[in-house]
This record gives sequence, structure tokens and C-alpha cells, in this order.
Amino acid sequence: MIAGVPLPLIVPTLLACALLAGCSAGKNQEEPASRAQAAGDAIADSINDAPATPTPPGTAPARAGGSRKVKETGPLYDFEYAYPAEAGAIPALKAWLDADLKKQREDLIAEAKDGKADAKTNDYPFNGYSSGLTWSRVADLPGWLSLSGLTYEFTGGAHPNHGYAALLWDKTANRQRTATDLFLSKAAFSAAIRDVFCDALDRQRETKRGEKVNRASGDEFDACLDPADSTVILGSSNHQTFDRLGVLIGPYEAGPYAEGDYEVSLPVTQAVLDAVKPEYKAAFSLKK
Repeated sequence: MIAGVPLPLIVPTLLACALLAGCSAGKNQEEPASRAQAAGDAIADSINDAPATPTPPGTAPARAGGSRKVKETGPLYDFEYAYPAEAGAIPALKAWLDADLKKQREDLIAEAKDGKADAKTNDYPFNGYSSGLTWSRVADLPGWLSLSGLTYEFTGGAHPNHGYAALLWDKTANRQRTATDLFLSKAAFSAAIRDVFCDALDRQRETKRGEKVNRASGDEFDACLDPADSTVILGSSNHQTFDRLGVLIGPYEAGPYAEGDYEVSLPVTQAVLDAVKPEYKAAFSLKK
């Protein structure tokens, strides 16, 4: 955000649709959902110099079972938070998301007030702060709900930053888990996909850079990553089991900021199945 201009959320649509069969967005109960921009678009391209339009702080809470989108815009801060109807339909998950929304909003306001006071004390221009988190459905299965999230923030630096988040809800246990919780260990998960993941990542790097990647160069942006250290989401093409997985990689993780995001989608293979904990094997199947 520059001079209080809100920074639009960029939902990771391409990878989410790659992990889904028939990707679609739920209807928003508070504000009509805008068409999501393609994943990986540079956030800086969304910045403009138009004056912000103030809107009253706070938004009516989402109706039970519905999606929710909160958007607040003003000279001090811009804030956005959204989740789909599938998440709103699970009371315990909805309560967690609403609490997270409240906390993130309060934290942003406190930080923006501190930033404005510091700008006044040290006599430099204050540009309003911004932050946002949009959750999108990746897979809604009989026993699981998989969500991906895109976060962004601007707190006065050289440019805004953004990153990914993941939320996996175990409907049977009525609690959150992480994707790697379903595997024997993070190391077992990484070992199952590391070679094919690194090759896929390098192909994307080479496309962006126009040259081969040399992992032995000593450059941190040529080295492969441990996929378990990035954001892992689980997807499905059959709407019954997880048969796909995705690794979402934000700026600075696999390349310089100018290269933007990397998103690797992989099928569930026998190696992946072998790394799943016995109690969760029924939630997975080989990609056909």
C-alpha cells in the first residue's frame, strides 16, 4: 500500500484449481466476491496512487454457515480477511477464524498507531499500514477440509510482502492439523517427494531466469528447498481422498523478490502413500 491505497489480495487460484476438480468459489454473504487474480501475479503491480476511500470500521459478522469477507479502508490502515462458506459451515472452525480475524485486525491497528506516532516524532511521512488474509477452498472431502491462504502486509518498508498459509481441518476429530501431521514425520514427507519436487522447482526457475539452475553454485537461490519447510496443502481431484499435494513458496524463499512465487503441484504416488501414518492412509489414494 502507498499513501493509504489498499493492496488487493491475490488468491493462489491456479494451484488451488490444479489440486481440485472443478474449482469454484463460494458466494460471499457480506460483499460480492471479486474475480480472483491469477496466482503468482506481482503484488507490486496492484499498487496505484489513487486516494483511499474511507469505509466505516467493522463489518457485520458472517451468518452461520456462510462465507465471510471483511474489508476496512482508511488513512491509518487497510485490512482484509475472508474465508469461504465451507469453513463457515463448521462451527469450531468458524469460531477459530473469527477469533483470528479479530486478533489480526487489532494487531494491525496497534502497529499502525505506533507507526504513525513514530513518523510524527521523527518528522517523516506516514503511509498507512495494510494487511490481509484470504482463505480459499482447496478440497472439501467427507472427513477433511483443506484451505490455502494468501497473506499480505505493508508496514512502511520498500515494498509490500506476501506469503502463503495452509489450514487443514479434521472433521472427524473436529480440530486443526497440518498437512505434515498426516505423515510419519516431516523428514519422511520430504524424502517421499524431494527429488521430483526439486526437479519441478528448477524447471520453473529456469523458465523465469532463462538459464539452467546449478544447485552446486553456492548461491542460496540455486539450492533446492526442503518442501516440508514451505507451505504444504493437500488437494483432491476425486472429491473423496487426497490424491494431489502442493508446495507454496513465497518471495525470497526460492529466488529473489522479483521472481515472485513458486507453486509446485505433485500427484500422490506410492512413495507418498508409504510415508503416511497408518491411521490416515484411508484419506489418501494414488492419483489416477
